[in-house]
Amino acid sequence: MLQLFRNRFYVALSLILAMLVFGVLGFKFFAQYDWTDAIYMTVITISTVGFGEVQPLNDVAKIFTVVLILVSVTVVGYAISVITEFILSRSNFELLKEKRVLKKIEELENHVIVVGYGRNGKQAVQKLTTYGKPFVIIEQSEDVVAKFQTDEMLFVTGNANEDEILVKAGVDRASTLISALPNDSDNLFVVLSARQMNKKMKIISRASEETTYQKLKFAGADNVIMPDKIGGDHMASLVVVPDLVEFLDNLQVTTGGRVNVQEITYEAVCPDHKTRTIRDIDLRAKTGCSIIGYKSPSGDYLINPEASLLLERDSKLIVIGRPEQIENLHKEFAI
Repeated sequence: MLQLFRNRFYVALSLILAMLVFGVLGFKFFAQYDWTDAIYMTVITISTVGFGEVQPLNDVAKIFTVVLILVSVTVVGYAISVITEFILSRSNFELLKEKRVLKKIEELENHVIVVGYGRNGKQAVQKLTTYGKPFVIIEQSEDVVAKFQTDEMLFVTGNANEDEILVKAGVDRASTLISALPNDSDNLFVVLSARQMNKKMKIISRASEETTYQKLKFAGADNVIMPDKIGGDHMASLVVVPDLVEFLDNLQVTTGGRVNVQEITYEAVCPDHKTRTIRDIDLRAKTGCSIIGYKSPSGDYLINPEASLLLERDSKLIVIGRPEQIENLHKEFAI
């Protein structure tokens, strides 16, 4: 549609230019005007201003002027309608909006790309929004994009299987890609393409079939999530240990969207890189939060670490607290 408007716009401009040349040459040769007078007569004739002739016209020049007036009325009317339609068209507005979105995306670094804005994609975006992580959504449905796109929700419309769309989403600068498409083969293709374009990026993919799990891992996915399997386990757990599951669910995010569980990097608690223990940072006295986990630089997890544990560079602490305690944590360590 946009290409059609562009073609008609260029045709209209070409017709106006051709009519100007036609008028200047006609007055030059039929009325024997010089070039300046020929241009002047052409402009006032086409614009229907109504000024008088520079010099009296002969019969041939009068007939030419009549023809020029009739043609100019048609051409100018057509040109005005096309140009107005082009300027005010929705397609042109969408193009300008897309350019503005792409400009914002170009300024992002270490952001998250969410492929697919279905049920799982929406849940991922809600979580990223809660934690204040910048993200870009790739969605193929134009209706979905038109419905949900805002200044905070940056969408790239298109098929994520195409490298061009991944490039528009800033795949080379992204820290993480979440492929949440409903079709396993589409997720596999997205993971394969994204891994080739960014070797260091973390890739998380959705899978429906267990047979796809290893294929996605082989293609380059760091984590493969099976929502149906997790959902079944979760429902069974609500039967076996309902209170425990409900408590763990409530740890994630409160009703107001404030975080109850937070991870802290080594650099946040030890900005001077001096060796400290968990006791030294005295997290509970400063913020009210409690440390419930420790992730070593090698990726190993330690539940309920000892106070004497030495913190290593590139390690992380997992803390828990009430919303106001988490806010204190953010203020204390500038997270």
